[in-house]
Amino acid sequence: MTPLDRLRIEKAASDCGFEMTPLEHDGGLELRSARFPETVLVKPMTSSALTVSTPTTGLLEAFGGVSIMRVNGFEELYDVLRTAAAHARTLPDRVADAFRRETVDMPRSTEAERLVVQRIGQNFFRAALLDYWQGRCCVTGLAITSLLRASHIKPWAASTSDNERLDVFNGLLLSAHIDALFDGGWISFSDDGGLLVSEALSMESRQQLSLSPEWGIGKLTMAHTKYLAFHRSEVFRKMAPCHPTT
Repeated sequence: MTPLDRLRIEKAASDCGFEMTPLEHDGGLELRSARFPETVLVKPMTSSALTVSTPTTGLLEAFGGVSIMRVNGFEELYDVLRTAAAHARTLPDRVADAFRRETVDMPRSTEAERLVVQRIGQNFFRAALLDYWQGRCCVTGLAITSLLRASHIKPWAASTSDNERLDVFNGLLLSAHIDALFDGGWISFSDDGGLLVSEALSMESRQQLSLSPEWGIGKLTMAHTKYLAFHRSEVFRKMAPCHPTT
């Protein structure tokens, strides 16, 4: 590893959420953060290629579920490191644990008090989704935060625990109009991210809503699939409503 390689990897690490001083390990740099215990090892291979590896299962799942991958150039390295850091900060139960620590002493004896606690949970959930999807609608790429919604795949009311309600994999960061369609069951998504449109939505309405067959979600993981299965089964409007004849 040349001094230039080291300098560039250290800068990428710092910029992408691995703010602690990297450790030399096995011919590369082990990237670390004070915000989570997971680490990533980056090793230069050639002048333009590097490998990224991690001992943590699922941390690179958005890139095919591998534990080691090759990246071509530092632009691609930035994308991988940003995603890995966001996934580490929002691993299952990590958001729920933070929520429980924040609200452990808060009263819940009245409906108003329970609503305050719920609002705090929803704020945690939104912050986690903004982090996980890096501030962009996972369908359109829109990056205007005020127009993005933290949309539950399995609705809050249907979830059986805080771990489920606040699981980052039970959420999609969506543009407001897509959130309304998804929340109402007018659209859903397949396990590979393909758009599903309800038969209850007429062709005229689809055109008025500017529904695009190119809509889809990239970088879904296996952890999303159980929630998407629930949405397709319990929320998605599969058939057009029947109108009795007279």
